[in-house]
Amino acid sequence: MSDFHDHTGDLKIVGKRYYGRWLSALVVLLCVVAMANSMINNPRFEWSVIAENFTGESILQGVLMTLQLTAISVVLGFAFGTVLALMRLSSNPVLVGVSWFYTWFFRGVPMLVQLFLWYNIAALYPTIALSIPGLGEIWSTQSNALVSPFSAAVIALVMHQSAYAAEIVRAGIQSVGNGQLEAARALGYRPSQIFRHTVLPQAMRAIMPPAGNEIIGQLKTTAVVSVISLQDVLFSAQIIYQRTYEVIPLLLVATLWYLLMTSVLSVGQFYVERYFGRGVTRREKRSLLKSLPGFSAAKAERSVSNG
Repeated sequence: MSDFHDHTGDLKIVGKRYYGRWLSALVVLLCVVAMANSMINNPRFEWSVIAENFTGESILQGVLMTLQLTAISVVLGFAFGTVLALMRLSSNPVLVGVSWFYTWFFRGVPMLVQLFLWYNIAALYPTIALSIPGLGEIWSTQSNALVSPFSAAVIALVMHQSAYAAEIVRAGIQSVGNGQLEAARALGYRPSQIFRHTVLPQAMRAIMPPAGNEIIGQLKTTAVVSVISLQDVLFSAQIIYQRTYEVIPLLLVATLWYLLMTSVLSVGQFYVERYFGRGVTRREKRSLLKSLPGFSAAKAERSVSNG
């Protein structure tokens, strides 16, 4: 036993080598470099034409039209979608049925078909009139004069968006536990107060991630309005390349603008989600600290408050 020596101090810790990880990273990196080299050195991309047209007047007008259509359709779509969600959650079977049918129809019909239907509404209703029983017709107009390409696009986008928004809002409201509602009723809150102060703040945490994705998707969906000659980003690019025959560079201009706009929306979505999820993060951190040895509830609370 006296000849036994402890040689554990001479041992060295050797990290595991992940050869497969290094190889896959190298292959992917080589592919990225090859693609970048191809895009930069391929003269058919015509980067000078892209740079020249990126901030062109007609392109910028198309960007403003795209943003305008997105803002209007999102605001009105989610406002109407909230009404539809509340109708679906009500105890009135008529309201539930109407909300279900609306959502079923406008989610089932492709956006492009809806756009063509509203753009050609004059074929079904040549004249739109307002009549009051006993007084007769008090106002009327031709449908073609009332439903312009812009208004047809707005109507189609809003109705399409509201159907999806209704399901997002309904899912968010249903994510709030019944215990929260019972506690609010026990405190004497009115239904409107319960919705504003109890349901909505908690539902927003579940609503925001899919709502953010839906807004980004709606911005890209606005590209379909180019088929009715409404000057969005894509239609502006089409007008230019039909004159210059520089198809690929102008399509890349539209692509870069869509990437820029969706990137800005993605950053905004990140901060909005973090704002509404701040309470959850604090609770998770507090629970984790309480589970550690030596952390009392008061100490955990102070740690969370101090960041």
